[in-house]
Amino acid sequence: MTAFKSLAAAMVKGFLRDRMALFFIFLFPLLFLVVFGLLLGSPGDDRTKIGVVGDGPVVTALEQTGALELERHGSAADARRKVDDGDLPAAVVVDGNQVDLVFAATDQVAAGTVVGIVSGVVDKVNLGVADVRPVFTLETVPVEDASLKPIQYLTPGILSWAVSFSGVFGAALTLVSWRKKQVLRRIRLAPVSTTTVLTSRILVSIGTALVQGVVFVAVAMLPLFGLRLTGQWYLALPLLVLGTTAFFAIGMLVGAFCRTEEAASGAANLIIMPMAFLSGTFFPVDNAPGWLQTVSKAFPLRHMNDGMLDVLVRGKGVEALLVPSAVLVAFTLVVGFVATRVFRWED
Repeated sequence: MTAFKSLAAAMVKGFLRDRMALFFIFLFPLLFLVVFGLLLGSPGDDRTKIGVVGDGPVVTALEQTGALELERHGSAADARRKVDDGDLPAAVVVDGNQVDLVFAATDQVAAGTVVGIVSGVVDKVNLGVADVRPVFTLETVPVEDASLKPIQYLTPGILSWAVSFSGVFGAALTLVSWRKKQVLRRIRLAPVSTTTVLTSRILVSIGTALVQGVVFVAVAMLPLFGLRLTGQWYLALPLLVLGTTAFFAIGMLVGAFCRTEEAASGAANLIIMPMAFLSGTFFPVDNAPGWLQTVSKAFPLRHMNDGMLDVLVRGKGVEALLVPSAVLVAFTLVVGFVATRVFRWED
């Protein structure tokens, strides 16, 4: 225990004295949370603006939907010109009982939204005029609380990425630096077991991940961002621990092959950054091609993101930890075993 405490204390002191490491492990990921939180925290008026010519029950019903912002025009030519110039995604021209919808096909998302809303409104007005009683009724029920803000979804993903960043870089750069400075050689000659060295370094990484979690959640809960912890949010702690060990194993593997800190940093970035984008850290991958979604499920960060999102946002319980935990543990065992086989004490 004396050797374990001494090694752990030395690692913590060395980590705290390295200002560059503190910046990239804490402030650098936190900048992403702040920037995305500020950009998406106040989306403003999210209604789609369209042009309108004429009046009548259809126009009145469009105003009542609340999903469209109507811009009045005196003639159909003026409204059409706005659509042609790209200033408006669509325009509705009402002339008596005739309703014409002109839209820009290049903006497929806005066009699909407007066409769906206008078609539904016209059908509803027609049923009302014909005094036909609807056979089917639609009831919409949101799964999550309507008050949820984008920060609820940003925090789990960016926190998982920060943990992966810290785990891989911390293990890889430390291993390469110690080997280069002959620290590993001295430790090998000292009466200290390899298990003691490894567990002390993992403990420091887990402690760093927990501090990251506290800092991220504290910043996200500021009134400026408005994060709200729901359900059994404390179940995120086991994911932080398991995620740290998984990415620490990746860092050990990177550090075993690289000879310089520059090479280790480049290799770690080559692994972490593509994994972050393919795992839905910054942007959802639900609309990605099917094969790409399948590939993303092979990454531990994807499963950590999903688990963190389930317990922090969706209010799920222990059952949400089963698959992510199993993947992270399996990944740790497999990659950790490979890392031990290629580990080198000296260059």
